[in-house]
Amino acid sequence: MMTIRDRHRGSRDHRTFSLLDPVPDPEHPAAMTIKQIYTGCLAHAAYYLESNGEAAIFDPLREVRPYIERATADKARITYVFETHFHADFVSGHLDLAANTGAIIVYGPTARPAFAAHVATDSEVFRIGKAKVKAIHTPGHTMESTTYLLIDEEGREHGIITGDTLFIGDVGRPDLAQHVIADLTEEKLAGHLYDSLRNKIMPLDDQLIVYPNHGAGSACGKMMSKETTDTLGNQKRTNYALDPKLSKEDFIKAVLSGLTPPPGYFPKNVLMNIRGYESLDSVMARGKRPLSVAEFEVVANEERPLVLDTRSGAEFAQGFIPNSINIGLDSNFAMWVGEMIPDIKQAILLVAAPGKEEESIIRLSRVGYDNPIGYLDGGFEAWRRAGKGIDSVTRITADEFAVRYADKPPVFDVRKKSEFDSEHVVGAINTPLNRINDHLAEFPKDKPFILHCAGGYRSMIAASILKARGWDNLVDVQGGFTAIKNTPVERTTFSFPTTLL
Repeated sequence: MMTIRDRHRGSRDHRTFSLLDPVPDPEHPAAMTIKQIYTGCLAHAAYYLESNGEAAIFDPLREVRPYIERATADKARITYVFETHFHADFVSGHLDLAANTGAIIVYGPTARPAFAAHVATDSEVFRIGKAKVKAIHTPGHTMESTTYLLIDEEGREHGIITGDTLFIGDVGRPDLAQHVIADLTEEKLAGHLYDSLRNKIMPLDDQLIVYPNHGAGSACGKMMSKETTDTLGNQKRTNYALDPKLSKEDFIKAVLSGLTPPPGYFPKNVLMNIRGYESLDSVMARGKRPLSVAEFEVVANEERPLVLDTRSGAEFAQGFIPNSINIGLDSNFAMWVGEMIPDIKQAILLVAAPGKEEESIIRLSRVGYDNPIGYLDGGFEAWRRAGKGIDSVTRITADEFAVRYADKPPVFDVRKKSEFDSEHVVGAINTPLNRINDHLAEFPKDKPFILHCAGGYRSMIAASILKARGWDNLVDVQGGFTAIKNTPVERTTFSFPTTLL
């Protein structure tokens, strides 16, 4: 039997994998190991299970080397890659992992992948060394969604890997599959999800550890906890969706309430996961092409790619290549790439901090952006040293904002509507970042205006987009609304809870 020590150590680090170390129970020295590998950039959890020299990976990310290295360190052979469902928010590493290890890819009932895979039957049991994994078909988030019950060498049920069926504090949104298969309405899927939770999940033992696919920050749910594991018993007591008093009709209403349209790249990632995709090695070989300033200019002028600058917003503001777009690696990079770059096949030229080129390519690939065609060798400083034209964004402090606010300039708040509704500067206009391209006409070109978000990350993305489209008369608030709240600027605050989006 195992307990979990320090469950969330490093879990918000989007640059490295966080491994949760199991602590053996001295009374039951079973050898089964289960590790959660959490990637904060996508709020994504993959899982590594090892027993007696065999290993399985659940819901892997696109870069598979860390899983292979983990198994090699344990002197284990990866025999299975288990997928809880066809993912929408990231491109899974199942194909590359199987190709590199010979592992069998497993999906739940009804899955129809366009590549070699084992489609499990409900209650089918797989052996991993001396441990077992039982497939439990739990349709609702998608029709093939499957929960995997982990059973140790002594036959004790340890936990459930739930995918997007059950999160900590929430359940998976049931409106994504209809963007791929029109007949699968959100109401139908929500009904299936209710049945799966009531008939398949809730009868399981309260002591089981719930291992979900995502935590807070993912667009696959609306009110997930920052915690990334919990006991099933506690979820039965605290998760609104597991309230035994909820009728099916009330459950459907509760689950569908407050859902916003999913990011546009979601259906494209689903299709990549179903149909297959190019090897990450090929993507890396194409993208890791260093270009001199002269070569970079030629490619930019002849091929008309998107120039994507992945430095921090603070660095970008001080100087950048004209018409480049800033989406920094220092926050939810992959999610905002998916939100702001409509064409998943878009050719991309990278401007990255030196040494961050490979990370930029990998994190683009996680959401299916497989067409980086090179990067500026030496980064932005090489461009500056070459005497090329540069642009910049003026940033002001919150105190400077308070002074300017007295003159009532246009203020654009690019946070989500739910954030804006909760509290905002009086007179500010809410234009959520992911909708900015639909509202460009709202931004004046004949007078100055001010941008802000919560902390400065999203507003710098907005500033870069507007600058590239010809808006020059803008300033950005450093520290965003978090900093503004420490000034005497008049704000509107709502005391009632707003829908979490």
